Amino acid sequence: MSDIDHPETFHGLPVLTMPGPDRTSDAPLPDADSVAWRLESAWQGDLTFGALWQHFVDTVDTTRVRALLIGPWWQEEYESFAPVVELLTGHADRFPALRALFLADVVGEECELSWLEMCDITPVVEAFGQLEELTVRGCGEPVDDREVLALRPVRHPALKSQRFESGGLPAGIVRAVGASELPALERLELWLGVTEYGGDTTVTDLAPLLSGAAFPALRHLGLQNSEIQDEIAAAVASAPVVARLESLSLAMGTLGDEGAQSLLSGQPLTHLASLDLHHHYIGAPLVDRLRELLGPDRVNTEIDEVEYWDPEEDDHRYVAVSE
Repeated sequence: MSDIDHPETFHGLPVLTMPGPDRTSDAPLPDADSVAWRLESAWQGDLTFGALWQHFVDTVDTTRVRALLIGPWWQEEYESFAPVVELLTGHADRFPALRALFLADVVGEECELSWLEMCDITPVVEAFGQLEELTVRGCGEPVDDREVLALRPVRHPALKSQRFESGGLPAGIVRAVGASELPALERLELWLGVTEYGGDTTVTDLAPLLSGAAFPALRHLGLQNSEIQDEIAAAVASAPVVARLESLSLAMGTLGDEGAQSLLSGQPLTHLASLDLHHHYIGAPLVDRLRELLGPDRVNTEIDEVEYWDPEEDDHRYVAVSE
């Protein structure tokens, strides 16, 4: 999975993988509020995630934990994320200082995004009312009655950053985000993906986000990794929300000449501090025009070299992250 790694820092803190109960080192663990704690139980023998979780809450002063990442939670066979949700929500009162949560910090060598068996994460959002940053990776394929990522509209007064990384984000997630009351939300990033892996979001589903009415504090918007990136660019070109953004990302998708032309002929973008268009299919002439219009003197523009493909065969375009 390109564009995906284990973060070395999270919420401004270095990430530390929690050692299991059989660790041999005598070195003391760091202060609970000095690191972002990552929990993973896969490939640790008979250690279940439940046992690791209990060891964590018994060993670390959870009242001071500020950031938490959930890594691979299964042992041999991939399992539903639902039991992890139950552990998180059941112990929410033990984490009064928690401000950042990363659900499914998993990379391709551990499990492809489409194989992760996610579930309804609404209870987690509701249980941690003080949460400021939420990242969710993966979704799951809607086959063989497997659970997939789900979310209901919520009201959360503290959440400032929300990020969904997926190779196929269901429209239901996008609609739930748009219908949520998130008055403090400053950063929103959605990896929309492809229909083959459940990414059925349309521009219509994005309307509440693009209107500017949904999130009054929004300053960064990422609508990326999409196979309809040209359509999204056309909608963004006239979207009211853009005028108050400081940064915009339409990266990682199938953005081509049509979408680039929409951006060039639409509303001004020179107020943006950052415009990210990396991984694109824009021809050289329009890339030059974008760079000229949004050059380094006025905006930090990320436009890398065009992805290789046959311009006469648009179906060869691909997003950066799918499976």
